[in-house]
Amino acid sequence: MKNFKIATAQFENRSGDKAYNLSVIEKLAKEASAQGAQAIAFHECSITGYTFARHLSKAQMLQLAEIIPQGSSIIRLTEIAKEFNIAILAGLFEKDENDNLFKAYVCVDGNGLIAKHRKLHPFINPHLLPGNAFTVFDLYGWKCGILICYDNNIIENVRATTLLGAQIIFMPHVTMCTPSTRPGAGFVDAKLWENKKANSVILRTEFDGLKGRQWLMKWLPARAYDNGIYAVFANPIGMDDDQLKNGCSMIIDPFGDVIAECRSLGNEFVIAELSSNKLTDAGGYRYIQARKPDLYQAILGKPHESNQQVAWLKKKTI
Repeated sequence: MKNFKIATAQFENRSGDKAYNLSVIEKLAKEASAQGAQAIAFHECSITGYTFARHLSKAQMLQLAEIIPQGSSIIRLTEIAKEFNIAILAGLFEKDENDNLFKAYVCVDGNGLIAKHRKLHPFINPHLLPGNAFTVFDLYGWKCGILICYDNNIIENVRATTLLGAQIIFMPHVTMCTPSTRPGAGFVDAKLWENKKANSVILRTEFDGLKGRQWLMKWLPARAYDNGIYAVFANPIGMDDDQLKNGCSMIIDPFGDVIAECRSLGNEFVIAELSSNKLTDAGGYRYIQARKPDLYQAILGKPHESNQQVAWLKKKTI
């Protein structure tokens, strides 16, 4: 299996401004392709914007959402992918022919849609329905999976995607810098972003601390390490509606090591070259071979009523 050069990006999206967001995606995809990347991954709802959707009615959501793959955004992504010979992964809100709404993340190349994942654990808008399937697909000879944001916080989802054959899991997020019951969590003051150059040291301290990267590092490398997969994490930088996000888009190898990471306070991408030997050299590969499902399949499959609670998202805001 040939090595695979993947870029992961961070950028400051505009709420509801698909044309602008697609223009940034185009610019970064062009630059990444010129540097040898075969694919580039963007964050959750990178085409539409994300957090502002908590205020939208169903009618407004239907106006924002698109049918996939016929929608204009997928057509435009395909044009960009074809022009620059690069696969593109990006997110948006999806609607179907019955006006059901989903949170979607797609992979396209110059020939069109390759894969689509519907978020299994959506919450930003009450009209979103959960997806009901895992997603694994072929890309340049590699088996890839997609899990969107909260999907990755439930460890069974990552293991199931791995067991379905995924060697790379794309993990688009809009996360960090929000209140929680965990120590050190909270918003980062949006006023700091108004003069980010003068406040760069404070911003970096906030972004890398327990509100941001320190929390991410508690669990994200473990997803890659335990499962022996590459994790491609993408997250926005800057303002997403009224929340300040810290970027830190990164690629983690099967040993749980960060091999590329965005570290600026602006729009940026980084590239890592993925090699197949790490997949079998890493401990996660051996751990999967050593499993004894008979011991715990009845435990893991026991009936359970899902109760998803997001600490910062108050009911009065949706």
